[in-house]
Amino acid sequence: MIIFLYSIAAAAVLIYVPFLVVAYARVRMGYETFSTPRAMLDKLPPYAQRATWAHQNTFEAFMIFAAAALMAYVTGVNSSTAIGAAIAFVVARLLYSIFYILNIPLLRSLMFGIGTISSATLILLSIIQATS
Repeated sequence: MIIFLYSIAAAAVLIYVPFLVVAYARVRMGYETFSTPRAMLDKLPPYAQRATWAHQNTFEAFMIFAAAALMAYVTGVNSSTAIGAAIAFVVARLLYSIFYILNIPLLRSLMFGIGTISSATLILLSIIQATS
């Protein structure tokens, strides 16, 4: 199913969505601060710090999802549940970043959980498909 490959590509793009917010904050701070980007993190406004953390967490979630989606693709999983899980991951991770940046912890945590369950679902369906 090509949807798994598209969802991996979309999830890869989503890694950099929160970083656009960080870049905006950095530009507002002035270009001279680009000489020490890591030291500047402590000086960023709170929304940009949260965007940095969302960016970092999205890298972590992407690795698991990419493996799960590739497992589903390689094993030939072809179910509406799997397609729903792949799409749910992408949507949940987009919303995760938004809720993180906006400092809405309950919804952020809910999106994290949906993303995790989506990846786990793809892994489980792949194992079932491979063993049947």
